[in-house]
Amino acid sequence: MTPETVMNVGRQTLEVVALLAGPLLISSLVVGLIIAMFQAATQINEMTLTFIPKLITIAAVLMIAGPWLLQTLMSFTVRLFQSIPQLIG
Repeated sequence: MTPETVMNVGRQTLEVVALLAGPLLISSLVVGLIIAMFQAATQINEMTLTFIPKLITIAAVLMIAGPWLLQTLMSFTVRLFQSIPQLIG
């Protein structure tokens, strides 16, 4: 196994992790920004106000994009397992 192969597998892994985490993080960021603007407009300074909407948003995103996220993770894992003979040979 060459250093280039290890770097290539690591790069692919980081790409899949970013692809899987992206929808959850972006939706949480948008909800947090909207609630922060609401808090600034109404001067409600409650730190726990963003928790429940973010939790509901992440649950909704998981329900909507969950099959795609799981399929992406499974296909990467299968490709990785199938490439083990070429990686070590």
